[in-house]
Amino acid sequence: MKKVIDIQKKLLPDLLTIIQKRFHILRYIGAMEPVGRRNLASSLGLTERVLRSEVDFLKQQKLLFSTSAGMGLTNEGKELLQDLRWMMREISGVDQMEQDLQRVLNIKKVLIVSGNSDELPWVKNELSKACVTCIKESLRGKNIIAVTGGSTMASVAEMMTPPLENLDLLFVPARGGIGENIQNQANAICSKMAERTGSKHRVLYVPDQVSKEMYQSMIKDPEMHEVLSLIKSANLVLHGIGDAITMAERRKTSMEDFQKLKDLHAVGEAFGYYFNEAGDVVHKVQTIGLQLDDLTNAEHVIAVAGGTSKAKAIRAYMKQAPSATILITDEGAANEILHG
Repeated sequence: MKKVIDIQKKLLPDLLTIIQKRFHILRYIGAMEPVGRRNLASSLGLTERVLRSEVDFLKQQKLLFSTSAGMGLTNEGKELLQDLRWMMREISGVDQMEQDLQRVLNIKKVLIVSGNSDELPWVKNELSKACVTCIKESLRGKNIIAVTGGSTMASVAEMMTPPLENLDLLFVPARGGIGENIQNQANAICSKMAERTGSKHRVLYVPDQVSKEMYQSMIKDPEMHEVLSLIKSANLVLHGIGDAITMAERRKTSMEDFQKLKDLHAVGEAFGYYFNEAGDVVHKVQTIGLQLDDLTNAEHVIAVAGGTSKAKAIRAYMKQAPSATILITDEGAANEILHG
């Protein structure tokens, strides 16, 4: 296919431009349906006149349908969109970008979805779908899946579907998280994932940050000890990567520690650890749950983060990440890491 695309680029460059435009229209509608024309035009940066012409063509090809609620994809449109995804990867060079990023970050695998989630919020749905596919490909038999909190993990939970037969899944929160927005707490996300997959889950009702005294007291509790044992024996860990300052603000970090993070140029956060651009841990909050060293015990570690704004955080964390890590990101972050 690459040779055919190279020929098309030379002889029919306008054709590839048109295909890309129509792919983005179908992709957005598929991710957000039902969607209105004005919202679609605004999100894709097209004039309503140009979009009307494209939509009329796609309807004539029986790829779209309209209702009073908005536009959606027909079954034929969904099938074509799936086929187009592979062609678009060739056109945009995503396959090569994945290999380059995997080599630069020195991890097991990189999966890149089209777009930049900083500019197009619906790209987060694409990241989540790619993550769900990756999870299903990684699981066999009986599994314990440890999941962190955050908006990205909450989005992944919404995209979960029942697993293949003969899979036994138990979702556990990777760490405490009481105090965050409830929808983004690890407990709530595990519950949603279990509900959507017809599986089981356990909870960890502890704050995201605790004092050393409280930590020592809590881990002696028999029920807490059981849950922590399950968390640390997880064969799959699913987590996001945060911008350091954003995460510090979300945690309502003390002014002293907040200034420390700024002075030490922290750029990324994961599992309560804060990293500078060199990947050094410059600060750590006392959390109950998975610690960075525990990740080496997991067979699969899947990190999900996208957007140009997350590039520094991703690059910093990956210098500490286990080599078994699979990164799911978007073109915005990937391009910034490789060329920024």
